[in-house]
Amino acid sequence: MRGLKKRRRIQILALAGLCIAGVLVILWFLPKESFQFFRSPTEVAQNPPSAGEVFRIGGLVEKGTLERGEGKTVSFKVTDGGAAVPVTFTGILPDLFGEGQGMVGTGRYVNGTFQATEILAKHDENYMPKEVIDALKKQGVYVAPNG
Repeated sequence: MRGLKKRRRIQILALAGLCIAGVLVILWFLPKESFQFFRSPTEVAQNPPSAGEVFRIGGLVEKGTLERGEGKTVSFKVTDGGAAVPVTFTGILPDLFGEGQGMVGTGRYVNGTFQATEILAKHDENYMPKEVIDALKKQGVYVAPNG
């Protein structure tokens, strides 16, 4: 009886090890675009990422910088109070997107401009993404919406 329990325990541990190894192999072969990291405008200005790296940037849309181009193209600057990064986006913006509002964009940093493929905006007057709040607090410019 003891030999059977020991053998079963070894089989379960071996199966668990194979499962973990399988997951690690799958993660190893995923494209780099699958992993997106958040960066504040100050981090992007101080240490620009490579041109092909997909990441998220967030902050406040700087007042007076929102420009609408031809068709659905817009450009603006996103800031966290420490630095401002120019952003271009072609597509339909969220309804609540505007100057002075919080936003998070996904895209690439090319030739000093963040080329966004997706723009997210806050969904009510009090919401701001956690990453944006953390970046603003780090810069010392965060003001709570109710205080």
